Amino acid sequence: MSNDVTHSAFKYDYLGSDSKAIQRSVSNHLVYTIGKDPFTATEHDWMMAFSHVVRDRLIERWMETQRSYYKHDAKRVYYLSMEFLIGRSLINSLLNMDIHNACGKALKKLGIELERLRSLEHDAALGNGGLGRLAACFLDSMASLNIPGYGYGIRFEYGMFRQQIDNGNQIELPENWLVHDNPWEFPRPEVSYRIRYGGRVMEYQDSSGRRHFDWIDGDIVIAQAYDTPIPGYHNDTVNNLRLWSAKAHEAFDLNQFNQGEYTEAVVGKTLSENISKVLYPNDSSTMNKLLRLKQQYFFVSASLKDILRRFFTDHDDLHELPDKVAIQLNDTHPAIAIPEMMRLLMDKHQLEWQPAWEITTRVFSYTNHTLLPEALETWPVKTFETLLPRHLQVILEINRRFLLMLGHRHPGDMDILRRLSIIDERGERRIRMAHLAIIGSHKVNGVSALHSELLRNATFRDFDRFYPGKIINITNGITPRRWLYLSNRRLSSLISDAIGPEWVKDLSKIQQLEAFAEDHSFQEKFAAIKLANKKHISKLINYFLEKQVDPHTLFDVQVKRIHEYKRQLLNLFRAIELYNRLVDDPGCACVPRTFLFGGKAAPGYSMAKLIIRLINDVADVIDNDPAVSDRLKIIFIPNYDVTTATDIIPAAELSQQISTAGMEASGTGNMKLALNGALTMGTMDGANVEMREQLGDENIFIFGLQTDDIARLNQLGYQPRQYYESDPRLRRIIDMIANGFFSPEEPTRYRMITDSLLNVDHFKVLADFDAYMGISDQADTIYQQPDTWNRMAILNTARMGYFSSDRTISEYAEKIWQVSPVSR
Repeated sequence: MSNDVTHSAFKYDYLGSDSKAIQRSVSNHLVYTIGKDPFTATEHDWMMAFSHVVRDRLIERWMETQRSYYKHDAKRVYYLSMEFLIGRSLINSLLNMDIHNACGKALKKLGIELERLRSLEHDAALGNGGLGRLAACFLDSMASLNIPGYGYGIRFEYGMFRQQIDNGNQIELPENWLVHDNPWEFPRPEVSYRIRYGGRVMEYQDSSGRRHFDWIDGDIVIAQAYDTPIPGYHNDTVNNLRLWSAKAHEAFDLNQFNQGEYTEAVVGKTLSENISKVLYPNDSSTMNKLLRLKQQYFFVSASLKDILRRFFTDHDDLHELPDKVAIQLNDTHPAIAIPEMMRLLMDKHQLEWQPAWEITTRVFSYTNHTLLPEALETWPVKTFETLLPRHLQVILEINRRFLLMLGHRHPGDMDILRRLSIIDERGERRIRMAHLAIIGSHKVNGVSALHSELLRNATFRDFDRFYPGKIINITNGITPRRWLYLSNRRLSSLISDAIGPEWVKDLSKIQQLEAFAEDHSFQEKFAAIKLANKKHISKLINYFLEKQVDPHTLFDVQVKRIHEYKRQLLNLFRAIELYNRLVDDPGCACVPRTFLFGGKAAPGYSMAKLIIRLINDVADVIDNDPAVSDRLKIIFIPNYDVTTATDIIPAAELSQQISTAGMEASGTGNMKLALNGALTMGTMDGANVEMREQLGDENIFIFGLQTDDIARLNQLGYQPRQYYESDPRLRRIIDMIANGFFSPEEPTRYRMITDSLLNVDHFKVLADFDAYMGISDQADTIYQQPDTWNRMAILNTARMGYFSSDRTISEYAEKIWQVSPVSR
């Protein structure tokens, strides 16, 4: 039966969105879906029943949206990402569908509090940090802008890990977010694809002399689809996030089972399903590194097969593919998609190399998130030879043809061939995935103006000269729906009362708030909301961590992945210096302050984990010193995730964005915090540069070395010990850490940190310390002038319109994808 016949014959029974209809639906789902009545139902039962009520209303819009895409024969965007950190879906869906108030009333009549149900939902643990949260923002914006967009990734059974702090140490526990099922997903057992690993390649010629390749044997894993609807804001568009789960090709060996070898009988099933078991397994072992590559190929292969299946629903000419399909690679994790597309077009659909390559390069584009050459992803050639032998052949042929072109442009210049080759021949031969992504894409974008400039002028300078105009900038953004409208309901209401609600759909309109920056009455309301948010997070800290926090202190926040270049150490040094000031002079006019840290360290990153322990040890010393504990606190909030962020960010007053200049691609936490009225203290790095342009020099605290300064310092030969010798404050701090002041039971615990700083200090912590203390003191002076501080905070919120992911996606659509919105 054709789609047209099916669509015309099938009519939807639309569900009501008023409180009575919703109340009736909740009662029905409690009985008929959950199998409980109000007398036996638990809170979790009510949450699951209500989630299905919301899901029902998403489904109607979802199906209509997909029908409209087929009806308009729309070009579609496919966003391939290893991470989608979407967080909780319940309240986001209610707000986007504009049924939040009706649902609240309906539940209240049933004796249920909506806020309580919200707190029972698990975060979708499908990402780690900025990369995954960016992908989630992009899905929200594509749906809100009516752009036919699909996300593709992996349905990880466990997230990266659940972080627990035990005696100051990070402990990694399984993050089983699916333990109580996921009401937002739809299993699609009928949508599954065979994914091959290993095996061998058979080559033969047909009667016309054309070479053919068959990839055979090896191991097979099944990729099964799970769909999650992504609603747009107030437009009835619902796009799709399709995640792949690994299933065994053969469930178990019956003969072994019948012989009593029960464990051996399911070994194959276990190994197959490990592929989608855990997000980013610790890659310190060879087996886990291999698992990462398996994960990457697993979701890429299934996604491309699915994209082609959808294309062939209404088209039969592969040369039309670039006119109907745009595929965005979110970093290099999905870069294997380029040789996989070539394999499918040539081996399965019998295209010659040149037309297949033209189609591939027109379809793909690549977003780079990494500046440091040593951090760019590479894989041993031998690993590909074992795991993906056909792809290695394709990659080598891509490289051969590229080097021929490069050689014609630069005859005799072997050095440039070595620099740009996909294969790094130094030592163990390795495949440079970023080089593959650049060569195989029609556009490459950085994610902030500074980042893109450094890509063109440093990291990929030779590529920029060979492909002029290919590397462009599209500055990241955040969705105002999640990061202000949902997370900070008090401030959202104040803003809407002042300028109307249109800013939620079009964040550029929030600039109208500037007119209220000098309004004393508005300032008081703005400050009162900030205080209420601080009281809220203080209660949570007291409840979960059993620590007392004074909400009337300055909330100084650094929440992000723990990494040396993000310089949590520099922030901690500032905290220790403030502690020393209070100890030396109890009467000093220091602003009472609460430092809030949050973030996970990768399981194999020993230095980052040691930094977490040092933060907690310093916090304990300060907390147990009655001379300062009422004026200075350090709180490390464990298991930082999307939900935790929505509690912390609205309460923040100072936002620490202090990465070493030239090392942060963009950052999006800086945008979220500023949008919620926190003043940024940061370096000229990533999107801080553009934020400074938008906010004005007077409304942001910028300090420290810039990229050119760091380059000169490195050329001259950076000597970090000189800063230690010349600054008594810095020397005292480092000596306290090195000699066990914060770890008396183990005095040498942090020698690895101090030795690294004094002898190498790759991230220029010591070089930026003095400037950092200076800007911190400047911020304290302004904080003691509430009118000035509140005016600056309001202007921060008002001038963040440019950093909406709606603007970002509009630029992708115009400059890279060439797609248009599809209205229902």
